[in-house]
Amino acid sequence: MNIPMVDLRSQYLKIKEEVDSKIFNVLDTTAFINGDDVKMFRNELANYLNVKHAITCGNGTDALQIAMMALGLQPGDEVISTDFTFIATVETIALLKLTPVMVDVDPDTFCIDPDKIEKAISPRTKAIMPVHLFGQCADMDRIMEIAEKYNLYVIEDTAQAIGSDFTSDKGWTKKAGTIGHIGCTSFFPSKNLGCYGDGGAIFTNDDELSEKMNSIVNHGMEIRYYHDRIGVNSRLDTIQAAVLRVKLPLLDEYNLARLSAADYYDKAFANCDKIITPKRFNKSTHTFHQYTVQLNNVDREGLQAYLKSKGIASAVYYPVALHNQKAFKGYKYDPNGFAVTNQLCKTVLSLPINTELDNDTLKYITDNVLSFINSDY
Repeated sequence: MNIPMVDLRSQYLKIKEEVDSKIFNVLDTTAFINGDDVKMFRNELANYLNVKHAITCGNGTDALQIAMMALGLQPGDEVISTDFTFIATVETIALLKLTPVMVDVDPDTFCIDPDKIEKAISPRTKAIMPVHLFGQCADMDRIMEIAEKYNLYVIEDTAQAIGSDFTSDKGWTKKAGTIGHIGCTSFFPSKNLGCYGDGGAIFTNDDELSEKMNSIVNHGMEIRYYHDRIGVNSRLDTIQAAVLRVKLPLLDEYNLARLSAADYYDKAFANCDKIITPKRFNKSTHTFHQYTVQLNNVDREGLQAYLKSKGIASAVYYPVALHNQKAFKGYKYDPNGFAVTNQLCKTVLSLPINTELDNDTLKYITDNVLSFINSDY
């Protein structure tokens, strides 16, 4: 068998006729930049998220950078984020000559620990950037309370959790990325809502921020050739928007398929004390961008090699904490402040999770995982 982490080809074949039709329509119109599909997708995405404004851009990394530019953050300002995530989140902070302040994560959700956020706040802190990791939300109740207490901006990185719902202690339910001042996402092909290239979006309920971000993504223009601010060139091209318009109505279905696969994994591993399955945060639905277990006294590299020999992909997200990356060696961090992240980097393993997994495939995967763990390999 050949079981990839994400089966984009099988997914494509199910929607091939509609996708191909949309793409050929763009080719016929030759409106490759800011065509009608881009404008319609923005509206459809905003409606799905129940947010006032959705601004598309070139990729998820640009989305984060544009959000911070719109907030007017200045060199030296501190932005607090998580130590356990893909580098793009924190890379953009450093790129703008802001100061990234990374903190440890919650041992159950792997999302940023609100207690650590509050302890890291200084007079230079201007924003918090939580990551809704692997498909479920960070504790946005606590994060927003801290932000209001210290007058901080909140930029949500929801690249891995688009479609997840957060239900507050206050009784309301909102989509991931629509709770803070700005939400950002990526449409990288492997995401739950992925295009066939690069793409991203930013969303907000703030009219002024929306106006600024719409300008920033297009060289700082509001009127053609009149540049009101320094901007960037970051646009979602029309072909990618056309693909996303086909896939957005299927997003909830896709997320339910991932949840079903995760439920299967949970049951299969329930009696194995060497596998700690992902814990579900009671305030958030889980869209399982990744199904990530923790291994307890298991040879992770040996297990990966064994699975590979059986045609089963696996991955480690993430093998090196951000505070240990060479790119951040110029920043000072307390080496004893990342106990959870350091442990996760040694023990996590992600198994295939996608919209196309059936029970026979899941049984093959779980049988082989358990075979290795229960053997003398």
